[in-house]
Amino acid sequence: MDKQEIAKMKRRVAALQRQLAKLGPVMRGSVVIIGTRNKQSYFSLNKKGKTRLIYLGKERESRAREYSANYAKMVDIIEEMTIANMKLLQEKACL
Repeated sequence: MDKQEIAKMKRRVAALQRQLAKLGPVMRGSVVIIGTRNKQSYFSLNKKGKTRLIYLGKERESRAREYSANYAKMVDIIEEMTIANMKLLQEKACL
C-alpha cells in the first residue's frame, strides 16, 4: 500500500469517526407490534437470554425506531472502521 492509499484510508477513518459523533441516541433492539385486534407497539431487547419489553404507544414509537436505526448505522460504521484500521495496522501506518 503506497502513501497515497494510506492517507486516503486515514481520511476515511476520520470521516467515519465524525459520522459516529453525529449519530445521536442509540438503542439495541427493535420496535415490535403485539396484538391481533388492538395492536400495541413495544420496544424489544434480548439481554442474557431474556426478552425485555417496554410499552411505547404512538407518541414514543417513532423515537424508538430512530434510536434503533441509529444503532444499526453505528454497527455499520464500526465494521467499516475495523476493516480500515486492520489494513492500516497491517501496514504499520496506525493513526
